[in-house]
Amino acid sequence: MKTIAIAGTFDSKGKEFLYVKSVIEGLGLKAFTIHSGVFEPMFTPDVSNEEVAAAAGFDIHEIAAKKDRAIGTEALAKGMEQIIPKLYAEGKFDGILSFGGTGGTSIVTAGMRGLPIGVPKLMVSTVASGNTAPYVGTSDIMMFPSIVDVSGLNSFSIKIFTNAVHAIAGMVQFESAPPQDKKPLIAATMFGVTTPSVDFAREYLEEQGYEVLVFHATGTGGQTMESLVESGFIDGVLDLTTTEWCDELVGGVLAAGPQRLEAAGRCKVPQVVSTGALDMVNFGPYDTVPEPFKHRNLYKHNPSVTLMRTTVEENRQLGEIIADKLNQTEGPTALILPLKGVSMLDVAGAPFSGMEEDEMLFNTLRQNIDRRKVELIELDTDINDQRFAVTAAKKLVELMEQNK
Repeated sequence: MKTIAIAGTFDSKGKEFLYVKSVIEGLGLKAFTIHSGVFEPMFTPDVSNEEVAAAAGFDIHEIAAKKDRAIGTEALAKGMEQIIPKLYAEGKFDGILSFGGTGGTSIVTAGMRGLPIGVPKLMVSTVASGNTAPYVGTSDIMMFPSIVDVSGLNSFSIKIFTNAVHAIAGMVQFESAPPQDKKPLIAATMFGVTTPSVDFAREYLEEQGYEVLVFHATGTGGQTMESLVESGFIDGVLDLTTTEWCDELVGGVLAAGPQRLEAAGRCKVPQVVSTGALDMVNFGPYDTVPEPFKHRNLYKHNPSVTLMRTTVEENRQLGEIIADKLNQTEGPTALILPLKGVSMLDVAGAPFSGMEEDEMLFNTLRQNIDRRKVELIELDTDINDQRFAVTAAKKLVELMEQNK
C-alpha cells in the first residue's frame, strides 16, 4: 500500500489535517503524519514535533516557552530539513503533502527540498501564486494555490484540499518505472541567443547514445543544474552558456549565485565550458533598468526582457572569475572559445558586436587558465556555428570516455 506523508501544524490546523487524512485513507492509501507545529497537536501524530526539533538539536519545550514565532519557525524548518529525507530513506512514505501560510510553508518545504527529484511533493499554500523561489529552490516541489486561508473547513478549502489529495494520490499510485535502457545523462546550458549551438550539440550527443538535459541559464536553471551535478545525477556537463555570471557580477536579474561553475569540477564530472552570452546582463522591462545603466548599450529583447552589453572592464572581470572557477577543477575540463562571437547578438553587424570586449574576455582567460588542469580550445567561429557546437560535444564525449 502506498503511503502519503502529511506534514504540518497539527496544533493550529488539526481539524483541517484530520480531514485531509480521512480523504487519503478513503482512497485506500495510508497516511503518515508529521507534526511541525510548536505546541501540542490536536491528535497524536506518527512523528512528534519533539522529534522534529530534536533532529536539528533543539528542545521543543524550550522553543514553546519562548513563544517567539520566528525562533520556532527557524528551529522546526531545520528539523524538517534533517528528518524528512531520513524518514523517506527509511521507507516511511512515497510522497508528501502539506498546507500552510508563509510560516507553515517555509517549515515543511525546507524538508521537501531535501528529497530526491521525482518524489511527489505538494505544498498547498497561501503564497503559491507569488514568488515561490525561496520555498521551491532547485527542487520539484509543486506549489498549489490555496485560494483562501488554509485555516477552516469551508466549501472552497474542502475542494482545494480534496483536489490536492487526489493530485498526490495519482502521483504516488501511477509512478512510472525507470527506463530499462538508462542512458548517460549530460547537462547542457542554453539561452535564447545560444539555442542553435545547444541544439546542434544535443542532436550529435543523442546520436551517440546520450540523454541531454537542457537548462536555461536564468539563475534558477544554473542553480538546478549544479544541484543535480552535486546529487550525482549527471555524467557530463556541456556548459556552453555561462551568462549567469554577468548578472552575478553586474547586478542583473538572472544571477545563479557565487557557486556557479563549481559543482562539476568539485564532483570530478567531465565538463566542457564556453563563454555563451557573456556579452549581456539581463533586466526586466526597459523602464526597470537601473538608472546608472540607462546610458549603456541596451537592447529590447522583448517587452519583458532588456539586455545590456557588458563592457571591456566587466569582461576582464568575467574572464578572471571563470578562470578561477575552472582552475579549481578536480576532474576532466576543457574551455572552448568562439572567437567570432559569444551569442547571436555578438556577431558582426549585430547590436552587441564588440571586438574589444571579446578580446579582453578571451585574453584574460588565456592568461589565467591553468593549462595543467584545463584544456583550452579556440575556434574561429561564433558560438552558434555547427562546427563549434559539434566540436564541443565531441570533446565532452572524449573526456567522459577517458573518465570511465
